[in-house]
Amino acid sequence: MSGRPADLPLAGITVVSVEQAVAAPFATRQLADLGARVIKVERPGDGDFARRYDTTVHGESSYFVWLNRSKESITLDLKSDAGREVLERLLGEADVFVQNLAPGAAARLGLAPEALAERFPSLIAAGLSGYGTSGPWADRKAYDLLVQCQTGLVSLTGNEHGTARAGVSVADIAAGMYLYSGILTALFTRATTGVARAVEVSLFEALAEWMHQPAYYTRYGGTQPPRIGTRHATIAPYGAFTAADGRDVLFSIQNEREWVALCERFLERPELATDPRFATGSDRVAHREELDALVAERFTRVDSATAGKLLDDAGIANAGVNDMTEFLAHPVLDARERWRDVRIPGGHHVPALLPPADLSGTSPRMDAVPAVGEHTAGILTELGYGPADVDALRAGNVI
Repeated sequence: MSGRPADLPLAGITVVSVEQAVAAPFATRQLADLGARVIKVERPGDGDFARRYDTTVHGESSYFVWLNRSKESITLDLKSDAGREVLERLLGEADVFVQNLAPGAAARLGLAPEALAERFPSLIAAGLSGYGTSGPWADRKAYDLLVQCQTGLVSLTGNEHGTARAGVSVADIAAGMYLYSGILTALFTRATTGVARAVEVSLFEALAEWMHQPAYYTRYGGTQPPRIGTRHATIAPYGAFTAADGRDVLFSIQNEREWVALCERFLERPELATDPRFATGSDRVAHREELDALVAERFTRVDSATAGKLLDDAGIANAGVNDMTEFLAHPVLDARERWRDVRIPGGHHVPALLPPADLSGTSPRMDAVPAVGEHTAGILTELGYGPADVDALRAGNVI
């Protein structure tokens, strides 16, 4: 492993997670990165259905490989009495319980926060739902793209020809990060007050938080921001333009100083800086089509490398529009040594990015992605089950 768990901030913390798909596994992987022991409870047989989203990473799912390193996998049939008994023993030794079961399933299994608090007063119960555990949509299933639609994100994403989903699972990622930070807050609260507080996050409310700016713009502006591709709805010029070599370069003007520099040093039209059509940020947005045409014409006379150099010299932020292959070879990731090899089921090793938050004096845990039920026997032994007990549970399809 890259960093011994004892050296990491969450060493000694045990997390039991009945998790699947993306959001909850993303939250618990952050905890595992910081040294927590994360025991992932999966269905006997196929396990977490995210294992079968695709088979592109040496036969494993790209989602599962991304979300589940450094965890231990135990298989349990939670519909059986014996399976629930094993889970009870696990929870008796855990600090955090995480679940993103279907609506109502946690309560039916006796795993609602109130019930857990009675049996395990020091356990932090963390639940993730689609639309919250109360309210008119409490019983409604939710997936990432459905939530993108419900929060209005899809209506803002795309261009004049139509809407589009965001290219990554933003609702899942938002919810997973809020669940992660909520768990950290609950752990801190328990450490300082002795009180274990439950944590609840919904996909809908997590992404709704991210939608505040366009919501304010719509509420007080009378109309929602338009769909304009890589352009910015409320700032101009801001977007991608095609250079003479056919490559796109995106740049952004954030203030009047940058606008003057763009006119003088890139557009080579200093008089535009005081043109009444473009005098203020609001003026430039109002006359976006005229302005973008002027910028686009200038790009036709320089290649992308030259355009980037001119914009750099003018102090204007810019970037090429990378595809995924270019991202994988990004010089910043290589120069900062952000890649680490992680073992996956089958014995292959794949590169994984270090967590974004660097904590001085520590190295994050970058252990293997588990096979389905890889740690079942070992965990059961820790809980006091003997070899005959484990065999009986296996024969009964409990594990």
